[in-house]
Amino acid sequence: MARKRWHLIISGKVQGVYYRASTESTANEIGVSGFARNLPDGRVEVVAEGTEEQLTKLREWCEQGPPAARVDDIEIDKLAATGEFSGFGIRH
Repeated sequence: MARKRWHLIISGKVQGVYYRASTESTANEIGVSGFARNLPDGRVEVVAEGTEEQLTKLREWCEQGPPAARVDDIEIDKLAATGEFSGFGIRH
């Protein structure tokens, strides 16, 4: 199955609630590669590569996030995979 790349911007109460760390753990369980990082405006950016099924699972998780999070919106851009990531991590 072809790998794809999704670029997600998550808005809401998503910083200071372990959103990035929880996303990293979930992404590694699902088997996608990429990264999560905080943005200066309070949102979280997630770039992930995997199959459509894997990316859909990650997006569904991102809609809820960890228990202390409140997700208001997710913007998604669907792109071609670049294969540049060897795993999923947190960027600062």
